[in-house]
Amino acid sequence: MPSFSFSQALTANQLGFNPLIQWQFERVPWPAAVKLLVRATANSVRLTVYTGSTTIQERSPVQGGGTAGTLPSELNTTPIVWMASGGDKLKLQFDEVSGLTPTVDGVIIVEPM
Repeated sequence: MPSFSFSQALTANQLGFNPLIQWQFERVPWPAAVKLLVRATANSVRLTVYTGSTTIQERSPVQGGGTAGTLPSELNTTPIVWMASGGDKLKLQFDEVSGLTPTVDGVIIVEPM
């Protein structure tokens, strides 16, 4: 079950940060269930999630209140879960919208079906 953890400080008003660029499973090789847990240190981050040509989640607020460098868990973060077809490209787009410099922490898990 491939997984990828990330932690990234965003700059003020940064748009379009995608932590999955160059990840081995950025393009899912087989049909899979995908789970994303993400949170930020401030409430000023928005996330859009794409799989292939499908928008899984429109630009929506990311849960705030995390500690930089600490991965979120399902105990306190609601996962975003979806199905991806073989060959789909996974894309996360984080936008910082308030002129702050929050850190975004997350983990994505790709489980073959």
